[in-house]
Amino acid sequence: MIKSSKIARGGLYTALTILILYICSIAPTNKLTLLAVASAIIPLSILTIGIKYSFAVYCASGLLAVILGLNASAVNYILLFGVYGFIKYYVEALRKPVLEILLKLIFFICSAGLLYGVYSLLGLPLNFALNIFILSLIYIVFAFIYDYALTIIINFIDTKFKGRV
Repeated sequence: MIKSSKIARGGLYTALTILILYICSIAPTNKLTLLAVASAIIPLSILTIGIKYSFAVYCASGLLAVILGLNASAVNYILLFGVYGFIKYYVEALRKPVLEILLKLIFFICSAGLLYGVYSLLGLPLNFALNIFILSLIYIVFAFIYDYALTIIINFIDTKFKGRV
């Protein structure tokens, strides 16, 4: 694929990501679902335009989300959902399932701490109705459900659309 085509596709992926993040910021519900959909764009771009251009999509999407004032959506995308496509790509390239699970667990725990710190620093609302320990366990379970769902989406894209997208 020629360079101009990759750049154009990267622009489309960035626009789609920003559209989803914008909807996420104004929608009263389904924020996590919309963030997960936005995060699936990075693996799609890795499959279609390569890792270098996908990193540009991630950076442009994160920067535009901040510039547009999509506060919580931007923070979640930059620190967890956007970057996870790259983490998944490199971790799963190891082809060692136990190590993959351990590294993903470390990433999810670190991202939770980082998200908490950034939310506190920026004064974004943090409403915990549960004990932080129970909340952490629920977060880890949902993180692995998210990882599995993203794997299914990636496999679907790879088998049905690769070469056509």
